[in-house]
Amino acid sequence: MNSDSTGQDAAAGLGAGSVPAVPITVATVRQARDELRGVIRETPMSGARWLADRVGGPVWLKCENLQRAGSFKIRGAYTRMARLPPGDRVRGVVAASAGNHAQGVAVAAQLLGITATVFMPEGAPLPKVSATRAYGADVRLAGSSVDEALGHAVAFAEATGAVLIHPFDHADIVAGQGTVGLEILEQCPDVRTVVVAAGGGGLLAGIALVLKQLRPEIRVVGVQAAGAAALPASLAAGHPVPLSTTTTMADGIAVGRPGELTVELVRRYVDEITTVSEEQISQALLLCLERAKLVVEPAGVVSVAALLAGLGGLQPPVVAVLSGGNVDPLLLLRVIRHGMAAAGRYVSLAVRMADRPGSLARLLAELGDVGANVVEVEHRRTDPLLAIDEVDVVVAMETRGPEHCDAVVARLRERGYAVRDRAD
Repeated sequence: MNSDSTGQDAAAGLGAGSVPAVPITVATVRQARDELRGVIRETPMSGARWLADRVGGPVWLKCENLQRAGSFKIRGAYTRMARLPPGDRVRGVVAASAGNHAQGVAVAAQLLGITATVFMPEGAPLPKVSATRAYGADVRLAGSSVDEALGHAVAFAEATGAVLIHPFDHADIVAGQGTVGLEILEQCPDVRTVVVAAGGGGLLAGIALVLKQLRPEIRVVGVQAAGAAALPASLAAGHPVPLSTTTTMADGIAVGRPGELTVELVRRYVDEITTVSEEQISQALLLCLERAKLVVEPAGVVSVAALLAGLGGLQPPVVAVLSGGNVDPLLLLRVIRHGMAAAGRYVSLAVRMADRPGSLARLLAELGDVGANVVEVEHRRTDPLLAIDEVDVVVAMETRGPEHCDAVVARLRERGYAVRDRAD
C-alpha cells in the first residue's frame, strides 16, 4: 500500500445503507477531539525499554487499555452519537460488538441520554456482556461472530428505526478514533513508526489519516491476527472481501469483513499490513503483564506481538498502540499459560517408566534437582504399546525458559528415562 501524503483526498464514500459520504480531514478529527473533552481521558504513553533492543531505539506504548470503558472505542462511539440530530436520538441506537464497541456505545448512550440496544455474539466474554449491561444498554446475544451479530443489529435498525452505530465503517467513528493520532503526535513529537491493531480498520484508518496528513514521513503499520486477517485480500481486491471463518483468541479484532470506508482509507494512508500468530499474541500479552505491568487483551496487544516477531524496517522512536484491556479473567489464565508454553517456560513431558512403587517419587526428585516446578502429573496406563509393567507419566512443569527445558530433558535422558513426547 502506498501512502498518500497530500491530504487532499481524505473524503471517502460509505458502504451501502450508510449515511451519505462525509469528508474526513484533520479538521474533522480536531472537532471530534473538542467534542470528547471531559468524556474520555488522554491516555498515557509508557516507555518499553524491554522492546528497545528489538527495534534499535525507543519504544512507547500508547495505553488505550487504560481508556474509559477499557478501550479506544468510546472515542468513535461518542463522536458518532453526539452528532446525531434530536430526532434520531429519540429513536435510540443499536450496535453490534464482541465487547469493546458495545461498552463504548453503552457509556456514550448513558452520557447522552439515548436508549441503546447492543447485539453481541453468543460466545462473547461474560465480563464484557456484564459491563455493557451495567452501563445501561439492552444486551441481546445473537450469532456466533461479530459479523452475524451485526446482521441482527441491521435487521433491528430496519424494523424499529433505531440508528445503527457501526463499529468502524462511518466517518464520525473514524474521526473519533483518529483523535488517538493527535495525542500520539503531541506525546511523542519525534515518532517515526506507529504500529496499530486492525480488525474492521476504524482505529487504523483514523490514526493513519491524521499522521499521514500532518507528518507524511511517519510509517504506519497495521497488525491483524493471522486467523482473522481480512485486510490483505480486501486491499488487493480494492473492496471488502469477507473471510469464510475467523479463528483467533483476539476477539476484539475477529472481524470477517472490513468496511468500505476503512478499506479505502487504509489503502491510501497505511504503509504495511502484517499478521501475528496466536503464540506471538500470547507471548506479547505475558510480557506486557510482566515487564510493563499492564493488563492488555489479546486484540490490544497485537502491535507488541508484531514488534516481538521481528517486524522489519522500523525506524525509532516507535509507538505501539495498546488498543484495549477488557480481557476475560478465564481467558487471561489460559493465555498466560499459552504464552509461557510458547516462551518455553511451561512444558509438558511424557515419560515412559517402570510401573513400580517409588518410581514416581524418583522421577519427581530428578525434576526437583534440576529446578523444574511440577504443577500437574497424570498417569497413563491404557496405551496398547505399553508393556504390562510400564506407565506413561505426563508431567507439566514451569521452567525458566527454552535452555532450562533442554536441561530438564537432558537430565532425564542421562538417568535412563525415555522422554517420548515434548509439547512446549
